[in-house]
Amino acid sequence: MTNREPNALIHETSPYLLQHAYNPVNWFPWGPEALQSALEKDLPILVSIGYSACHWCHVMERESFEDDTVAKYMNTHFVNIKIDREERPDLDHLYMDALQALTGSGGWPLNVFLTPDGRPFYGGTYFPPQKAFNRVSWQDVLSAMNDVWTNKRTEAEAQANTLVAHIKKANGMGASQKDWVPSSNFYDQGICATMANALLSTADTTDGGFGSAPKFLQTYSIQYLLQYHEAYQHPESKAQALFTLRKMLQGGIYDQLGGGISRYSTDNQWLAPHFEKMLYDNALFVMVLTDAFQISQDEQFADAIRKTLHFICVELKDKEGGFHTALDADSEGIEGKFYTWSLAEIESILGEAAPLFCEFNQVTSEGNWEHSNILHTTIDHVTFAAKHGMSLSALKQQLTASAKLLLEARAKRVRPGTDDKIILSTNALLIKAFCRAYASLGDAIYLQEAEELYGFIRQRFKDESGSFLYLHTYKKGTARYPAFLDDYAYLIQAAIALQEVTSNQQYLIDAAEICEYVCEHFADPDSHYLFYSHEIQTDIVVRKIELYDGATPSANAVMADNLFYLGLVFGSEKWQHKAGAMLQGMLKAFQKHPGSFAVWAGIYLRQTVGINEIVVTGKKISPFLNEILCYYLPNKVLQSSSTAAPFPLLMDKEFEKELVLYLCKNYTCNAPIYSVKDLFKLIKKSEY
Repeated sequence: MTNREPNALIHETSPYLLQHAYNPVNWFPWGPEALQSALEKDLPILVSIGYSACHWCHVMERESFEDDTVAKYMNTHFVNIKIDREERPDLDHLYMDALQALTGSGGWPLNVFLTPDGRPFYGGTYFPPQKAFNRVSWQDVLSAMNDVWTNKRTEAEAQANTLVAHIKKANGMGASQKDWVPSSNFYDQGICATMANALLSTADTTDGGFGSAPKFLQTYSIQYLLQYHEAYQHPESKAQALFTLRKMLQGGIYDQLGGGISRYSTDNQWLAPHFEKMLYDNALFVMVLTDAFQISQDEQFADAIRKTLHFICVELKDKEGGFHTALDADSEGIEGKFYTWSLAEIESILGEAAPLFCEFNQVTSEGNWEHSNILHTTIDHVTFAAKHGMSLSALKQQLTASAKLLLEARAKRVRPGTDDKIILSTNALLIKAFCRAYASLGDAIYLQEAEELYGFIRQRFKDESGSFLYLHTYKKGTARYPAFLDDYAYLIQAAIALQEVTSNQQYLIDAAEICEYVCEHFADPDSHYLFYSHEIQTDIVVRKIELYDGATPSANAVMADNLFYLGLVFGSEKWQHKAGAMLQGMLKAFQKHPGSFAVWAGIYLRQTVGINEIVVTGKKISPFLNEILCYYLPNKVLQSSSTAAPFPLLMDKEFEKELVLYLCKNYTCNAPIYSVKDLFKLIKKSEY
């Protein structure tokens, strides 16, 4: 720590902003003080956006933002604002779009120069302190931007106007705004096949995944392939999806000791990750693992579900009940140091057990990454056990014992930093992951975690002022920032998932309440889609509409799925109509680019196959409900109750028998059924 006086970031709660609180740069958080200062001084704004687990954000801070000479120049010629992209994703989306329009690429750290009223006119990502890597130096960029603003201001203003116009025009780009006109040929199995084949055409059949390095998880594309196989019996789709997951689980991207998956792999083989671990990635990973387990019954996936959720609960759970955002990639200033090993270290810890462990996990004296070893394997347990003449159980027992010793040793190392803010959207994703894990594995602790987390959100994220229904982030007793569309969309999805596994109809009532709020306060009057930010968010120059999948699912896509579901449950033609219009408007986009719009593609697939409307009633429904939940059935609406309730799907149903099952599909209802086995026979029959 230096002896410097802190800047204005010292009063923030974001770990990322607090990391910069003692920079000599006179950083401000985004807010009225900084924005008004820029207007009064007529200075351009430098917005620098990142997040606490971002490796290159840390590098640029050390190289430039801690440099007194650089800071003096920045303080003289700019109003400097630091933004945590996870606290203000709306601003991050806006200025990232501007950068991509300027350069064709993006990333973090995101450094953008704005007019005093917040319009972008230039930007970039990482800049080195001296010219290197075919990049100009940060000082050169600062000097050039000061010269532009001082001597070429008219050009800068014109560039800013052009970029703002481009971003406004891009709202909804690729989405048709036509009214929803139901037609018999809108849903087409051929389109579903085209999208599956398009995904498979980019699939890496050697190492799994899609495309080449850097490789992200792309869980939505994997889920689409699994769903396509389930709907239309396409073994190639299933095989590639499961192959990809198995390759990830063998790789260094998956923490072979402690569980949890990193954000992406820097190579094709999933060996060397960018070591940051994000809550949203791990929640989404659990969801696709549950799909894989249900469709394959492969215990490898069940083990990975348990191990990943164990990591989340041990490493990311806050003492108040929510879950933290991320673990840093770095410790002691070195990327990956916490996770990598030398052969000598392992031998000293494991002794006689070291050779077997090292052979299985590919540990060598030379190392496989920067003279160190990232644990990974290239062989499955069954084959390895046979090679060594061991039983499978004996092998697993020995490897587990060795991993336990190494974990104990690793726990004594300096830990990566934790981004300890709690974000509504990612915690809502985790609720659904817990629900899916409970449905797949039947372990009651996951249901308990899901319900407790939902209660935490309802208690801590509600806006007590009454201006907004929910807020976006929470830390140490304080919730901040109006919730964004993904916060609401994922929370509705979580409430729906909770009702399916608990039979508690209040969750559906909550979902409907939130859905009404979103449709009122986020609607775009000129399209069927929803703005990312709340209607009274006044500190952003453009309210954006986000339609593609990023690191997390498209909020508009999830809302369309929610509207389809709740429209059935509540008998709302309005919601069904809106969902249909949203899906129709996106048809060309997801048909042409299913990898970028895989959540939309999945909705289209499920609607094409047809939704199984399943109702479970009776005096003792719990064991039968659990039997239904463990089946892989992605295209379902499931409602259950032991008593009559004022929902359309529960009207005129029997509640006096021990169990009654009802199945409707494609506007046709079957006679009541009295066993789960017969229910699934009927579902399978209706698919062909």
